[in-house]
Amino acid sequence: MKRQDWILILCVVIVLTPFFIPATHFLEVFERWTGSYPFVMAFFKFAILSTLGEMIGLRIRKGVYNEKGFGIVPRMMVWGFLGMCIAFAMTVFKSGIPVVLGTIATIDPSVTRPEAIAHLREVFASSDLTWGKVGIAFCVSVSMNTIFAPVMMTFHKCTDAHILMNGGTVSGLLRKMKIGEILPKLDWDTHWNLVLKKTIPLFWFPAHTLTFLLPGTWQVLFAAFLGIALGVILAIANNTKK
Repeated sequence: MKRQDWILILCVVIVLTPFFIPATHFLEVFERWTGSYPFVMAFFKFAILSTLGEMIGLRIRKGVYNEKGFGIVPRMMVWGFLGMCIAFAMTVFKSGIPVVLGTIATIDPSVTRPEAIAHLREVFASSDLTWGKVGIAFCVSVSMNTIFAPVMMTFHKCTDAHILMNGGTVSGLLRKMKIGEILPKLDWDTHWNLVLKKTIPLFWFPAHTLTFLLPGTWQVLFAAFLGIALGVILAIANNTKK
């Protein structure tokens, strides 16, 4: 490993260490802020962790964590916005899928729709790990990643191209995005055959199933950490493809 790798590791250790020292109360503050300001915290979680995933991916592909035009700050701003969108989507699908499943369950005449929905919500909210809870979490994950994720990922590809086209500057990010020029130039072969067709069912379906089994205050943070893992996976896949 090079000096830059050790610097990154040292920074990560410095940031994470206070969370494991009870006297600092960092963990308590983190959980309180996550509960009180979920979307603000989602912005910072994704801005930091998912951008770090892209930097690690760049390190794997090109041997550096940053380069001219890469635009770390603009990418953080985009990821922060996407983080709030993801937190919003997670809330919507967590609340809505038990209702859908409860509606389907009412084909049994002995169970009313409100009873079925209430039961499924109780199972999903329970701290006990049961097959029923896993099944609901899987349905939430599949629904969110099938309906929301492709649009979000395609938009993210467009913002990446927009950042690169404008030199990786904050002022460049704020310029009007020329979607009509960007969309035809995207690598649709990779985006469809790798990002959408493979990572969604093989990575995001199981990964977000696990996410929705975690306590609510940790779900968005874990989802942001998954951005690091995905950055590494895509970088390795791109290297293999080349």
